[in-house]
Amino acid sequence: MMMMMTTTTMTTTTTLLGLVLGVASAYITRTSHRLTPTTSRRATRVDAPEMKYRVAVIGGGPSGACAAEILAQEPNIETVLFERKMDNAKPCGGAIPLCMIDEFNLPEAIIDRKVRKMKMISPSNREVDIGETLKDGEYIGMTRREILDGYLRDRAVEFGAKPYNALVTKIETPTTPDGRYVIHYSPNDEGKKGAKKTLEVDVVIGADGANSRVAKAIDAGEYNFAIAFQERIKITDEQMAFYEDLAEMYVGDDVSPDFYGWVFPKYDHVGVGTGTVLNRPAIKEYQDAIRARAGKKIEGGKIIKVEAHPIPEHYRPTRVRDRAVLVGDAAGYVTKCSGEGIYFAAKSGRMAGEAVVKCMAGGTTLPTEDDLNKAYIKPYDALYGPTYTVLDLLQKVFYSSNAAREAFVDMCASKYVQQVTFDSYLYKTVQGNNPIDDIKLLFGTFGSLLRGNAIAKPDKPYSNPVESLKRL
Repeated sequence: MMMMMTTTTMTTTTTLLGLVLGVASAYITRTSHRLTPTTSRRATRVDAPEMKYRVAVIGGGPSGACAAEILAQEPNIETVLFERKMDNAKPCGGAIPLCMIDEFNLPEAIIDRKVRKMKMISPSNREVDIGETLKDGEYIGMTRREILDGYLRDRAVEFGAKPYNALVTKIETPTTPDGRYVIHYSPNDEGKKGAKKTLEVDVVIGADGANSRVAKAIDAGEYNFAIAFQERIKITDEQMAFYEDLAEMYVGDDVSPDFYGWVFPKYDHVGVGTGTVLNRPAIKEYQDAIRARAGKKIEGGKIIKVEAHPIPEHYRPTRVRDRAVLVGDAAGYVTKCSGEGIYFAAKSGRMAGEAVVKCMAGGTTLPTEDDLNKAYIKPYDALYGPTYTVLDLLQKVFYSSNAAREAFVDMCASKYVQQVTFDSYLYKTVQGNNPIDDIKLLFGTFGSLLRGNAIAKPDKPYSNPVESLKRL
């Protein structure tokens, strides 16, 4: 979700993906979202050669930075990158899969901690240790978003993207088939807003998060959202030693009615947080509960930063409109159950950037909506649509009650579940599908659900009939 949850995050993806892979993956049909594109007239540049088409990337997180990096390497496209705050740190758990380090050529220096162990704690405080199936050299990378985002953004600039330290306030859409978008923005000079300015561009990539102005400008539709809340807490060296390579995940209606709470290790502190969709007004109560559940392990720690952020719960109804494209959180690319978002943000940004370059044919033509749907949306959905579907199902099943949460933690004691889920998370490929072990897991699931129902305490009732209808 932010991972904060996101957005990641880490082992819920690992554990939950496995449950899916073990029980339901054989039945997933890879289908893309039905699209109804409109095709605009293709325009070709006939001006002087030095007049390049200009692409604006709005938002400098992983999705925007990765899109800008690809675009900046095309010499016949001018790439501009807007980021309102260059030292911005999105509230996020900060977990990234091992495959992302190689795929995006990330230096290990940006990794604060290499998590090789995960402790899952049930509503009744049963603990299950996860990580024995990891091989030498395998780990989940824990990052600080200000470090990761800054690195990716700087690399895009090195490739030639022009950075604008500015707040985008409005986007005017074209009124003719080959017209230009007008970006209204306020430059930031050492934190102070300057005079309002405008910039005309030919293509827009919206990487501006859950409250995307690009999405609003193109009437991309609304989505439901979670609120993720995290406190960065400085603890003693002795306490920090406990979290050297360990992350914790807590489930229970006390920490969230539909998600989980976490303690993730950072460079010299821990991130402690939770999130919810169903009862957002009570987020601080759930945060108090996760601190209480962590107990003496973080007792006496100093809160050095408080962070909160909305996280999308599903795809935007529209992700491409004319020559505007949404990526990352703006598009709704955060998984249910785990709240993982960093990898999918970076991947969607890269895929969108590659699609724009391909459709613009070396900067000689404008892309159409149909072009971009075929080159970006269809491949992305084919790759990751099943993952979103399965994790949505798992969240509904295993986060719905304390009994289901007890069963979920019980199932995570299975070495088969651990291996399949860690492998699936670390490498973003479907793993496992051993028929015999899958059958064993199916029966084990029934057993876990029975045990969970026997020991779980009833969920505390809550009511949120009005605010829960709010959408972004």
